[in-house]
Amino acid sequence: MSKKFLTDVIAKSSDLSGVASAKLAGDIIEAIRAEIVSSGRFTIPDFGAFVVRETPKRTALNPRTGEKVPVKAGATVKFKASPALKAAALDGLKKAKRKAAKG
Repeated sequence: MSKKFLTDVIAKSSDLSGVASAKLAGDIIEAIRAEIVSSGRFTIPDFGAFVVRETPKRTALNPRTGEKVPVKAGATVKFKASPALKAAALDGLKKAKRKAAKG
C-alpha cells in the first residue's frame, strides 16, 4: 500500500479535495509511526499488529568473498496479521484459484 493509494481511498470516501486527502493520509501515517516509536506496538482491530522486535548482534557471511562480517544489534518492525485477516486472505486465495481454474 502506498500513500497515494491511501490518499485515493480517502478522497473517494469523503468530500475532501486531493490536497486535503494527501495531508490526512500523511497525518495518519505519521500518527502510526509515532505510536510505534513511543510504545513499540500499533494494533488495528480485525487487521493486525505492528510490533518492534530487537535483532541480536551476529556474524554474517559476505556472499561474494565468503568472509565473516559483524552485524550490529538493531530493531525491526514485524507485522502479525489478525485471525480475521488471515481468514479473509485464505478465502480470497481460494476464490482466485477457482477463477484461474475456470478461465
